[in-house]
Amino acid sequence: MFSGIVEETAKVVALEKEQENLHLTLTCSFARELTIDQSVAHNGTCLTVVRQQGDTYTVTAMQETLNCTNLGRLVVGDEVNVERSMMMNGRLDGHIVQGHVDTTAECIAVEDAEGSHVYTFRYHCDREMARRGYVTVDKGSVTVNGVSLTVCRPTDDTFQVCIIPYTFECTNFHNIQPGTIVNLEFDIIGKYLARMMHFA
Repeated sequence: MFSGIVEETAKVVALEKEQENLHLTLTCSFARELTIDQSVAHNGTCLTVVRQQGDTYTVTAMQETLNCTNLGRLVVGDEVNVERSMMMNGRLDGHIVQGHVDTTAECIAVEDAEGSHVYTFRYHCDREMARRGYVTVDKGSVTVNGVSLTVCRPTDDTFQVCIIPYTFECTNFHNIQPGTIVNLEFDIIGKYLARMMHFA
């Protein structure tokens, strides 16, 4: 379980394909604190640490994960938003994030908001996805590349988020531009409500 409050960005230092799996080796300030089997969210995708060595650690993404996320697009040198699992004795500053990416979206616009930035994203949405709660709602929560954000001006297949300077600098949002593919996780509460309505 995560909160969507990104700790920092990790840098991809190696990528190794093994059959259908991709091993990602990254470096960040807390790499030495990680242990085997620990969960870390990478651009919002929960992955398990399988190796830790010095200032680097390795996680493995299987083909299903690569199909549903932007992790298969990474190259050595890319920045990845990382967050360790939530401690249950602390404040929940973001929202409940599972680290289970639902789909990807494309950035279609970035606007300067006099110090902050407004990003517009488009994702595939149809009636079946909406029935399952895979939608955004005004002032609701959404996770973009692992960052807990508030939705603005949603349409059937787009939404906007406003990024303050701190978030812009401390996450990989400063690398997102029109055409960039990001990971989305919709609010779990909306998905549960949609599921319960199915049986109502």
